[in-house]
Amino acid sequence: MSQNYLIVNQAVLPEVFSKVIEAKKLLNSGDYKNISEVVNEVGISRSAFYKYKDHVFVADKTAQIRKTLISFNLTDKKGLLSSVLNRLSELGGNVLTINQNIPIQDTATVVMGIDIKELTISVNDLLIELEKLRGVNHLQLLSIE
Repeated sequence: MSQNYLIVNQAVLPEVFSKVIEAKKLLNSGDYKNISEVVNEVGISRSAFYKYKDHVFVADKTAQIRKTLISFNLTDKKGLLSSVLNRLSELGGNVLTINQNIPIQDTATVVMGIDIKELTISVNDLLIELEKLRGVNHLQLLSIE
């Protein structure tokens, strides 16, 4: 998994990115029943929303990245979550929250909130390091601030 993240001034980006951010905020507000209502409100297509929703994030106002939310699947293997936590700690990450589902068909979904202000490597490299662990699959960056 090799992904690079940039912080870019909104003024130089196509308007669709701002509208995707606005749609995500409206969706999280709970004031709308479904995606169709939200995309109609902001003026983008559903396909544009789905294309960019997992790739566009708002940087924190202080410009200091401090927290990230990741999700991944774990093979149902004794000690694997512990290995992930140990690796995070070795790299300077501090786990804030963990939500792990019961393994179904030998795979458990995990969503983890991590304090990354003392991380010794980049967020991109953190994702690569975690995905190197045997049994960690489908790693995704959900949010960063």
